[in-house]
Amino acid sequence: MAETIAEIKKKFKAADWKEQAELLAFYQEDARQGVQAIIKQVKKEQEKLEAECLRTDFMYTYEKQFANEKYICGIDEVGRGPLAGPVVACAVILPKEEQILYLNDSKQLSAKKREELYDVIMEKAVGVGIGIVSPAVIDEINILQATYEAMRQAIAKLPVKPDIFLNDAVTIPGVKGEQVAIVKGDTKSASIAAASIVAKVTRDQMMVELEAVYPQYAFAKNKGYGSKEHIMAIQKYGPTPIHRRSFIKNIL
Repeated sequence: MAETIAEIKKKFKAADWKEQAELLAFYQEDARQGVQAIIKQVKKEQEKLEAECLRTDFMYTYEKQFANEKYICGIDEVGRGPLAGPVVACAVILPKEEQILYLNDSKQLSAKKREELYDVIMEKAVGVGIGIVSPAVIDEINILQATYEAMRQAIAKLPVKPDIFLNDAVTIPGVKGEQVAIVKGDTKSASIAAASIVAKVTRDQMMVELEAVYPQYAFAKNKGYGSKEHIMAIQKYGPTPIHRRSFIKNIL
């Protein structure tokens, strides 16, 4: 008795990419329209996967360039521009034995994809460090110095000492070791992209939690950035302790 289309579809769904290639060869001559539709869809998904593998391979260009170094650390931050909330930096050392697909600048990913990748990074990374600098400190030392401080904190929290740092467009004062500043690094280095994702997910979650404390400012939606709704809330209710006073002078 011939297999049903539903059974064949289930086989493809349960198979890995290598097994899918074998199934494609096996069912290629099955003339049923439903089977050919499955084959067409699987081939389309495999083409997408191949394209992603090529893109990911490019993202590891710098990691390959410095492959002789034992620990390669990517560093990035989020939250330099918001009116409220901390600046958050992350330092990530990725494993050398495998590549993680879909790593990219956190801004280019959906919230769902960022959260999925966050879990993968936290599971597979050799080390992850997170640095957080408060709005009060940002006001005191300025956002650039606060960003550097968050990055230094993140590095200090790593479980191992990096041999080289891949940074998103900056050279961090007070950090010993070779630093490579890469313009738009979160689109060119897997390690920096991973750091941007972890930093973004961490900060976004903090802002979601802060909405429960300050519900009128819609922090879960705007993440502290200067949306029209957020600015109007500041003008109506005044600033909170987590607003950056140096950022909202003109609004007040």
